[in-house]
Amino acid sequence: MPTLCGIAGHAARGLLRPACYRRRVRWLLVLWDIDFTLINAGGVGTRLYRMVFRDMFGTELPGAADMAGRTDRAIVLDTLARAGIPEPRRHLDQFLANLAALAPAGRELAVQHSRALPGAAAALDALAAFAPERDGAGQAGTSRRPGGGPAPRRDGTGDGATDLSVVQSVLTGNVRLMAEMKLGALGLDGHLDLEAGAYGESHEIRSELVHLARRNAARKYGRDFSGAATVLVGDTPLDVAAARATGARVVAVATGGTSAAKLAELSGQAEHDVAVLHETGRRVVVVRRDTKDVRCHCFFPLGMAGRKAE
Repeated sequence: MPTLCGIAGHAARGLLRPACYRRRVRWLLVLWDIDFTLINAGGVGTRLYRMVFRDMFGTELPGAADMAGRTDRAIVLDTLARAGIPEPRRHLDQFLANLAALAPAGRELAVQHSRALPGAAAALDALAAFAPERDGAGQAGTSRRPGGGPAPRRDGTGDGATDLSVVQSVLTGNVRLMAEMKLGALGLDGHLDLEAGAYGESHEIRSELVHLARRNAARKYGRDFSGAATVLVGDTPLDVAAARATGARVVAVATGGTSAAKLAELSGQAEHDVAVLHETGRRVVVVRRDTKDVRCHCFFPLGMAGRKAE
């Protein structure tokens, strides 16, 4: 049985399913969730929430609201309301600004308490083989194989301009400075174009971030990332809901608190696609065009240790 590194190596050499070539999916915007998809932050976010709350209101935070899959705008509003703070929306922007200001201090906490989920770096590396090059005029060019030269065609018929270019970024509930801090502390930011992503200070509803990320990526790369040209990777039902609401593809991964069975039910993926090889801590996840058409799917590695389906 191949190792995770072996699977990632095959992907980096261009071994994608021919179905994608037949469908001529030329550009993909892959938007990664951060917490419990790429990393386990070790409670750093909650610690920083408590620090901001104490500084602003002079008392201890009774407890933070549920954070899974939600944006910081929504979490802060809910947290303040639960804590009995009058008119929580009046304090929202200041709370978010103070949270962002703690990012430098949070980096030390992240280094101490956070960890990349197993295989996260390998997954990012594998997709980076399809990253678009940019010429001197700032226009997106063709993908390149590691070491230089055009990547081979995905149908294996030889070298030339690739039929698949992948822009990797994030779609996260974290405010941007916190997202950059969490990823940078663990060295996971190298292949991510963070200018093309969307962050939790921008909207309370996660699906709205998809539209924002598409606009950011389209402005930078001059490509249309509407519909199935956007792929969300995440571990919560809200990641799945955001994809469904915006016509994006979704890769649901059982690396957080939601079981593979539940994610399969919500996303339309087969359960074994959500949690392949979970017993060995490795996964190969599937990108689908939609739940009715399973002919177009691209396999790429995401070998993260996660919870087994119950």
